[in-house]
Amino acid sequence: MSLVEQAIARMRNQARATAPKKLDAVSKPVAPPLIVDQVPDPASRPAKRMTLNMEALRARGYLPEAARDQQFADHYRRIKRPLVEKAMSEVAAIGEPRVIMVTSALPGDGKTFTSINLALSMALERDISVLLVDCDVAKRHVSDIVGMKEESGLLDALVDESVDVDSLVIQTNLSGLSILPAGRRVEAATEHLSSNRMRQIIANLCSHNPRRILLLDSPPLLITNEGRTLVKVAGQIVLVIRAGHTPRHAVQDAMGLFDAQQTGGIILNQVEASPIEGYYGYGSYGTNRDAP
Repeated sequence: MSLVEQAIARMRNQARATAPKKLDAVSKPVAPPLIVDQVPDPASRPAKRMTLNMEALRARGYLPEAARDQQFADHYRRIKRPLVEKAMSEVAAIGEPRVIMVTSALPGDGKTFTSINLALSMALERDISVLLVDCDVAKRHVSDIVGMKEESGLLDALVDESVDVDSLVIQTNLSGLSILPAGRRVEAATEHLSSNRMRQIIANLCSHNPRRILLLDSPPLLITNEGRTLVKVAGQIVLVIRAGHTPRHAVQDAMGLFDAQQTGGIILNQVEASPIEGYYGYGSYGTNRDAP
């Protein structure tokens, strides 16, 4: 039995009491754009606005060649559907289902690429919006990609309770997509992420808009305390695995850090073989470009 088959079997056995999750498999990832040109915000609120630059994103390898855009978009529509449906069901045994954590066992598995493209695909939905939160406060790759690595964000709101976290959210020119940068570096980031203030921030971001999904780009589970801490605030967890690279024991150890009922899906990245039912299969996109 293969590594992924064993992982799926383990999840199904642990979550037998819950409704089964059927996840569509795909052979390659869609890659809608995310590189931005910052533009002034005409509104009075301090939040910034930004315009997504699709060509810049394509040039950096975060978009497929234009001729394959539609094919990849169709793949991502199937990937996001069970996540969105569960998020909007308002039924979860553990955590808020609208808080979706995208993580991996180890660095280099493509979890940041997955976070970005999943957010972009979800932003196309008519009835929801998505807030992409850069929770990988050490690497802050999402913030770097959108040109906001040194801007105020999550960590600033964690340190200063007088800060309205919604004032730090950056609205993109896609009406369904906004971004919360990681923020300026602080001491004891792990303790801040595990604090009551973090739970309050997540609750506030959810309550601000009942149709908003929070997508957390999170650190790898096995090498950071921050990743394990974020498990406690997530209702759904998507685990990204790199085929032929992530060790078997690492996958098993990572899955042991969260409850099976939190499982939103397994994404097998850089896979060449035909995917099997129960996990997402990705091609070679999103591995070396975004080391986390």
